[in-house]
Amino acid sequence: MIDPVRREYNQFFSDEKYNQFIDALNRYYNFPVKFRVAETPVFVGHDLKQKLLRASDSIVDILVSDELKKKTERAIPKDLYVPNEDDHTLFMALDFGIVKSSTGELQPQLIEMQGFPSLFCWQDFLSNRYREHFPIPENLNSHIGLSSAEYQQLIKRILLNDHDPAEVILLEIDPLQQNTAIDFVVTKHYTGIEPIHIGDLKREGRKLFYSHNGKKTQVKRIYNRVIFDELNARKDLQLDFNLTEEVDVEWAGHPNWFFRISKFTMPFIKSEYVPECRFLSDYEHFPDDLQNYVLKPLFSFSGSGIIFHVKKEDLTSIPSEEGHNFLLQRKIQYEPVIQAPDGLVKTEIRLLFVWERGEARPRLVTNLARLSRGEMIGVKFNMNKTWVGGSVCFFE
Repeated sequence: MIDPVRREYNQFFSDEKYNQFIDALNRYYNFPVKFRVAETPVFVGHDLKQKLLRASDSIVDILVSDELKKKTERAIPKDLYVPNEDDHTLFMALDFGIVKSSTGELQPQLIEMQGFPSLFCWQDFLSNRYREHFPIPENLNSHIGLSSAEYQQLIKRILLNDHDPAEVILLEIDPLQQNTAIDFVVTKHYTGIEPIHIGDLKREGRKLFYSHNGKKTQVKRIYNRVIFDELNARKDLQLDFNLTEEVDVEWAGHPNWFFRISKFTMPFIKSEYVPECRFLSDYEHFPDDLQNYVLKPLFSFSGSGIIFHVKKEDLTSIPSEEGHNFLLQRKIQYEPVIQAPDGLVKTEIRLLFVWERGEARPRLVTNLARLSRGEMIGVKFNMNKTWVGGSVCFFE
């Protein structure tokens, strides 16, 4: 989207250089990346950057409201409530699709939001590898107001909170088998935090322990990456600790915020950057143009259960008492904006925030981008395509 930078990048690019780049990603920590990394970063010019910042501010204004906790109490399923919730989320992500406005200008539109960590360490690592292999101007930065070294220090401080790294764990289900495992590997190298399988935690009263290299260590702080959807689906797991039990640990990302700041929150946000979004239970009459909406279950993750081509029978088949657990959200039309050698590509930009204790608002620190040629963003819509996948934005 910064034309001179894009032209220079594409002239330099070759399949051979891209393959060398991917090989370097896989060899750096001797751990293969399990998802497709795109051939290019996204170069975001000043105007679109300012719109992304304004859009974020308008959304954050709602999230810092004193009313947020009251409005989102119902968002947390009663059987999944985790004790010792903090005053606000530590991590936040806002996903924006890039569209063309009625006046022909590029504009961000909010697609999803979550009070949950994303690939905070991988994105720094990825941006540094892009710089090593491709021409990225020095005046473009993937972080907001931070160098890579400053960013790494910030993330380390937030995750450890003055604890010995051995007393802090990254908690996940079979962490090194997850698609996002490379982020866990980078996190360990940046911070010293060990990724631990939830089934390997042992509880003794209110204390938690894990063993690594034969040494038993008490857990003082948990960097939580467990998604309840996946946990509930794994009936095979033998657990000595359930997330909903009250134990003596700090949470780096309390699990309740995954539900509070989510699809559930979107109907409360009125902004030119947020498409129309309502609970199904709020409709007396459904819209006539259902082809312009998507149906989303509130309590699902990674796109599961979403209906992109909505029919009236999809809505009427949902019992009225369950309508408050579904959203109708107006579709957006992604605008292909990234020039690949063989056409234009769509993009979605995820802005990543941290909200430190004592601060009035969350702080935008970095980003993630995803490129798509398919109907939607996501792997299943981009099989066997090039210039698609995970990436990062460099901002003017």
